[in-house]
Formats: sequence, C-alpha cells, structure tokens
Amino acid sequence: MNKQIGIDISGVTKRFGDVVALDNVSMHFNPATLYGVIGPAGAGKTTLFRLMLELMRPNKGKITYYENGRVIDFADARESVAYMPQSQSLYADLSVDEHLDFFRRLYGIPDAEYKKKKAELLHMARLDKFLDRTAGNLSGGMYKKLGLICALLRSPRVMLLDEPTNGVDPISRREFWDLLHAAQQQGILVIMTTAYMDEAERCGEVVLMERGHVLGTGEPKELLRASRAANFDEYFLKRGGDAK
Repeated sequence: MNKQIGIDISGVTKRFGDVVALDNVSMHFNPATLYGVIGPAGAGKTTLFRLMLELMRPNKGKITYYENGRVIDFADARESVAYMPQSQSLYADLSVDEHLDFFRRLYGIPDAEYKKKKAELLHMARLDKFLDRTAGNLSGGMYKKLGLICALLRSPRVMLLDEPTNGVDPISRREFWDLLHAAQQQGILVIMTTAYMDEAERCGEVVLMERGHVLGTGEPKELLRASRAANFDEYFLKRGGDAK
C-alpha cells in the first residue's frame, strides 16, 4: 500500500505576547488533495505552517498526523514532508542540472529512478532547455519552479508551500500550478498558502483565513455558492467581519 498522509488540526491557538496569531482554529487535510490556505497578510498562514512542522508549539490545541488512517508522531512523518518557504535558498552558482544532482545525492535516489523523474519534472517545469543556467541567472518564476522540482524529486507524501507563486509571472504561475496538480495526482497531499484570491478556485479544497480565524473551509464553488459571492474577493468582503 502506498503511504498516504493526512493532517488534522483541532482547536489550535498560538499567541506571541499579546498578539493572537491563531485563535482556536480547526481544519482537516485529507491525503492526495490540493488545498489552498487563502488569506491576506496577517491571516496566520505562515504561523500555521510553522506549527505543522513543529518549529514552534501551540498554546492550545492539537495537530495530528495520520498515515493510511493510523495516528503517527510527526517524527515518523518528517521524512515524508517537504517544505518550501517564502524565501528559498538555492545555490546561486549552481546550475539547474547541478541542483538536481545535489538533491539526488542528498536523498540517495537510485540512478534509474532519478533519470526518469528528472526528465519528467524538467519537462513539466519547462526547464529542460535551461540545464546549464545557474540559479542566480534564472527569472523569479523559473527559480521558484526549480525549488519545487527539487522538493518533488524525493517523492514526498506531503508538501507545504508558503506563498510559492508570490511575485511569479502569469506564465510561470500557470506552469507552477500544473506541477502542483501533477503532484496531487501522484497521491501527494499539497497544501499551499497564498494571498491571491483568484488562486482559490484552482484548488480542490480551500481554508479561508483572516486575522487568525477560519472564515470557511470546503470546495471553492460550494463556498461561493453558499455565500452568494461571485469570487473570493467578494467573499472576504462579505465574511471578513466574522473575524473581528
């Protein structure tokens, strides 16, 4: 059986002094699904990820990982979780090809598996013609895509991506989304944060957040239908007061 990982967040609160970054939030992430955690700056999205990665502890509440329906410790899930922060740290002087080879060695990927996966990822990311270009000379969108395919190289079961499309040109954004959908179709739980409201409708499920509160969760079309909003900009205008 392929490893399938899900995550449950129950009643989580996180404070920084007098500031409440997350206020009793609950949500569930099913395996092999593409989720968007959508909200403006200050919604608590990055704090949520840091808690999920056990980089900090909640003041209240619980975060639980499941593997094939069985509760596991995060320590047992850690190797299956890939994290892409807002500020990536690729090596400016290494080429695209050298980056992939570096991560192949780091993850201990067998040669035959690496050759096949490398070709697939480069083609999907449209980076196959830029193998010799250094990361420091890539455009913003190409740089982000390189970071993503390096993370995908080791076949994680969970991917956490913090505002990965921020500052990316429209064409690269579309190609980036193609990679995310391909990852989800391979059974990976993909959770990305974004402040771009239009990206909500590209996700299978969304968690809508503002000022540390959850405004709504579910399928994008159902949330819009229930709120009688034409888009998620309008949804936040209608529902934003609920977070006060």
